[in-house]
Amino acid sequence: MSEHFELLDIYKAVISVIAGLILGFEREMKDKSAGLKTITVICLGSTLFSIISYKLAGNGDPTRIASYIVSGIGFLGAGVIFKSGFTVYGLTTAGVIWIAAAIGMAIGFGEVYMAFTFLVSAILVINAGSFISRKYLPQHLNKILKLQLNEDNFREKTELMEQIRRFASRAEEIAIEKKDRHITLTLEIRIKNSELVKFEQYLVENEHLLYFSY
Repeated sequence: MSEHFELLDIYKAVISVIAGLILGFEREMKDKSAGLKTITVICLGSTLFSIISYKLAGNGDPTRIASYIVSGIGFLGAGVIFKSGFTVYGLTTAGVIWIAAAIGMAIGFGEVYMAFTFLVSAILVINAGSFISRKYLPQHLNKILKLQLNEDNFREKTELMEQIRRFASRAEEIAIEKKDRHITLTLEIRIKNSELVKFEQYLVENEHLLYFSY
């Protein structure tokens, strides 16, 4: 039982737990679906698979078992990604799961300095990326907009679409419905955050609209 055991394996396990805790703590603080325990266990498990792969390979390929971590971790990553409307959530958490597995593998193969170099890089990207995106990149929202008009006011549709395109960088009609002399238009719009308040004010003050939602 002890022919493959080394004291170094304990050090690798401890380092792997520390790395997983650091990554997991960042996700836990943001209340994500994969948090402290999940990320730590993923990192630790990847380290164990790498150690076993290296020790039991003999004269064979020492990366054969560990290589399946890359494909296997994809199933866990896919489990935290979900879509609501036009917005996709969980991509960053899936990326953290992926990098946690990679860091665990690096530790398992004894590349501790490499592992912590990429750990620090990942933490910097996750935190600085959000700041840079908010500060320097234009923020857009994709929304489904529903508008209701009286049948008598349907002739105002063209002017209404022109006004909406003043605020939205994209406005496409995807459905139209008539019921009880009411016309309901469904639009897909893409609008900047900075234009949202003015756009909402325009919709509220538009006397031709009976109802709107997005």
